[in-house]
Amino acid sequence: MWAYICRRILYAVPILIGVNLLTFMLFFLVNSPDDMARAQLGGKYVKDEAIEAWKANHGYDKPLFFNSGADGLDKLTQTIFFQKSLRLFLFDFGISDDGRSISRDIKDRMWPSLAIALPTFVVGLMVNITVAILIVMFRGAVFELIAVIGLVMLMSISGLFYIIVGQYVISVLCHLAPISGFGTGPADSWRFLILPVIIGVISGIGSGARWYRTIFLEEIHKDYVRTARAKGLSEIRVFFRHVLKNAMLPILTGVVVVIPLLFLGILIMESFFGIPGLGSYTIEAIESQDFAIVRAMVFLGSVLYIAGLILTDISYTRFDPRVRLS
Repeated sequence: MWAYICRRILYAVPILIGVNLLTFMLFFLVNSPDDMARAQLGGKYVKDEAIEAWKANHGYDKPLFFNSGADGLDKLTQTIFFQKSLRLFLFDFGISDDGRSISRDIKDRMWPSLAIALPTFVVGLMVNITVAILIVMFRGAVFELIAVIGLVMLMSISGLFYIIVGQYVISVLCHLAPISGFGTGPADSWRFLILPVIIGVISGIGSGARWYRTIFLEEIHKDYVRTARAKGLSEIRVFFRHVLKNAMLPILTGVVVVIPLLFLGILIMESFFGIPGLGSYTIEAIESQDFAIVRAMVFLGSVLYIAGLILTDISYTRFDPRVRLS
């Protein structure tokens, strides 16, 4: 198993380099270092001397990929891409373009993101699986038709609609939770998490429950289910003892991959509710054209996603004896 994990980590290195390169190219196709300097210095009418000084202080005064004026390896190392990207592989995210420590910002903002994303994920997973089980248990009945129509309707509604309606109904009309913001401590913050968690769970029921319903329907028509029924087992025992266990592999695939990404927060949700997490941190960096933060967040997301894939493969061995890692 350790050899497999080492191979996957080595395979991840060129992937991360490619992601870094693609992010770098896309960002600088839209924004030049001069544009970044003007955005940070506060306007279009900035003196050239101030722009050059800002670029020199932040390391953007070098060529992007190839330094023709340097000698030997310096042609590649004395470039913005090399000096801004190599440190990421050591998880040294450096300093943002406005002078803040990106690593410190990530550590501070990670907890608000987890505070909203983790309950939304856990409660949403339980609700989606429960709804899917009920639909499959009552398959062929009127309940299934009504439930499937309801799930399709939930999927067809934009997430922004849930946010706006939820804020109006729960906060403005019922006064059950604050409309936005975040508390100063754990004892105070939970009130601000009620509304985004409820909206996050409701907005995900449509796609989540239909996905799990499809998985369960594929399992209940297999031979081992018919054999269990022929032995006289009740439908409930067949479902929970056999179907649910064998459906764990596809469920596990989606669950384990999503877990690392919880650290990155929910972009739209955090922005609408004023939660100071990593999602709103990324949006603010894009709006301010802070390439250092954007690059760090894309790299971190890639690392977490690859870690999720490795965790998925490892967890397969716990639920499927046919899978062995070597």
